[in-house]
Amino acid sequence: MHIAVPAETTPGELRVSITPDSVARLVKAGHTLRVQAGAGLHAGFTDAAYESAGANVAAGNAVYEGAELVCRVQPPSADEIVAIPQGATLLSLLQPGRNSVLLDALARHGVTALALELVPRITRAQSMDVLSSQSTVAGYKAVLIGASALPKFLPMLTTAAGNVSPAKVFVIGAGVAGLQAIATARRLGGVVSAFDVRPAAREQVLSLGASFVANDLVAAGAEAAGGYARAQSDDEAERTRAALAAHLREVDLVVTTAQIPGRAAPRLITADMVAGMRPGAVIVDLAAESGGNCELTIAGETVQSGGVMVIGPVNVPASVPFHASQMFAKNVLALVTHLASKEGVLTVDPAEEITGAMLVVRDGAVVARP
Repeated sequence: MHIAVPAETTPGELRVSITPDSVARLVKAGHTLRVQAGAGLHAGFTDAAYESAGANVAAGNAVYEGAELVCRVQPPSADEIVAIPQGATLLSLLQPGRNSVLLDALARHGVTALALELVPRITRAQSMDVLSSQSTVAGYKAVLIGASALPKFLPMLTTAAGNVSPAKVFVIGAGVAGLQAIATARRLGGVVSAFDVRPAAREQVLSLGASFVANDLVAAGAEAAGGYARAQSDDEAERTRAALAAHLREVDLVVTTAQIPGRAAPRLITADMVAGMRPGAVIVDLAAESGGNCELTIAGETVQSGGVMVIGPVNVPASVPFHASQMFAKNVLALVTHLASKEGVLTVDPAEEITGAMLVVRDGAVVARP
């Protein structure tokens, strides 16, 4: 199979979809790879490294020549769609739930499209789940962003000038990103607490050495398909906000990670709750791109309110491009291996459990609008 790896053109995107170590494994499996010149440079992977791994390096749109499969991180632009050979398959993050124009353009051009966001959360697809791998990166980096913005140390210190008490860190949402945020904050010496409504999350939080807030709000039916938390009723949401408000008054750094696939992020921290926090406190809202868990969050900006800093970072995994790309590439490698499991030939089977869940465009038509 001929695979194309173009350079990313989305502003701020420093990752690459396939790294040299994954190239070597794909070439060994009999595939041919063409990588656009400079595609991995921002992430620390040179053209020479790709060539050493067995890929061909091509300039500009020559990367698409003869491609059967195109692997990207971010969705292609209109100009890039036109460059993809008709009949080829695109494997990429596509934001299908809010990108109908893109799906229609891919359909008109005769490109088959598989959305990486839609990898099903089942055991045999875990190695293909880019959302989980990139959430790990985001959870780690969120704590570093917050620690950098705090006007105090994160760990306890004993110095010649006296003892320094550790900062109190509160993580809201104990999914993949939240658990990594907890682990990172613990490693940096913070006193960590966390909240989630799912029973399984409580056990995971405690296993990492953090305390769990509002045990009475954990509900057996709070977990929806795929392991995500379901949307709360108005009464449940009000009780949650009341419990969080009391705890927020005592913490220094808050990392919020609560998201619901296909919907706006749940609003868990109101402006009034922020007003009750300590001056100098910092909120890092990892749900900024889907509306934010905090009422004051603005995606891509930092807001000051009453001495509290609310940071709304976007595309956080791209800020750790080397390891984020390696993890992303391993997910893509697993997917390509799955798609080419029949004698190395690319097979897009709508009836297959993993492929069918990801398929959004096929045979000139949009087949799913999540």
